[in-house]
Amino acid sequence: MKSPPTGFVVHDKAFGEVLGDAARLVKVVDVDAHEGPVYVAGTDSLYFTTLPRRPDGGDPQVAIKRLSLDGYLFPLERERLDVVCAETNAANGMALDGSGCLVICEQGARAREARVSRLDLVTGRSDTIVGDWDGLRLNSPNDVVVRNDGTVWFTDPSYGYLQGFRPEPQAGDHVYRYDPRSDRLSVVADSFDKPNGLAFSPDEGVLYITDSGANQEEGSFHVERPHHIMAFDVTGGRHLTAERLFAVTRHGIPDGIKADAEGRIYASSFSGVDVFETSGDLIGEIVLPGTVNFTFGGPDNNILFVTTDTAVWAAVLGTKGA
Repeated sequence: MKSPPTGFVVHDKAFGEVLGDAARLVKVVDVDAHEGPVYVAGTDSLYFTTLPRRPDGGDPQVAIKRLSLDGYLFPLERERLDVVCAETNAANGMALDGSGCLVICEQGARAREARVSRLDLVTGRSDTIVGDWDGLRLNSPNDVVVRNDGTVWFTDPSYGYLQGFRPEPQAGDHVYRYDPRSDRLSVVADSFDKPNGLAFSPDEGVLYITDSGANQEEGSFHVERPHHIMAFDVTGGRHLTAERLFAVTRHGIPDGIKADAEGRIYASSFSGVDVFETSGDLIGEIVLPGTVNFTFGGPDNNILFVTTDTAVWAAVLGTKGA
């Protein structure tokens, strides 16, 4: 294939299908975008949680912001940014449910319980989806996905305790499934050190989960601990089976993770975004140090919007999100 555009590294010719004929990587806007990017097609807007601030080592201060986009026009003016929630309960990962509401992982604080909540973007009303596991408090919910059947799947690592803003855990570092029809919360995986990002394959038959256990204290990297992606078969829409290693990140820990329409897997690392074939083979990279998380969006669902703590970037690709 021809030489890749600036910002992309090719490891296999299969990456050419991802790049297409006009791939580009461009900064969208300077902003403290940290986690939970969610694209809303109806308003061509991007929601995200901000970089946590901890004045004097106190509880994390996190806002939810919205960026009004303009199709493929980049960069954008900061005037297109506005604040949806100025103060949250340490919001982190987010997803969109079938009714168009934001589902939010709230990590909690010393005196505020962690929870997974739902925010109505029209009315501004916030409701609790999950606040505990059979009376045991949650650790610090990190990332969340909503399956097409309405079930809510989320990771709950104990980072809040390790970072000093949550009490000692009452439950393990679990992956959960919540069924709104039965109002039942179940542990679906407990083999992780620090379960982090999660994403379904396009047919929702496989769930991919990142383990960022190599990151314990803020900014640390313990190479002997997990920094990999695990894959599970989703059995009966309820259970995770056939656990297997999908890939190991070479540069730091994997955090955010998504699938495209062809089932390829995108995972963040210290160097940017790694792109894997369904076999787990690394085929290419989007070079963007500081990458935290990302989501597909745009008029044709072929823009990967990436948050880096200091800006939102856009990788315009030749493939679409799942």
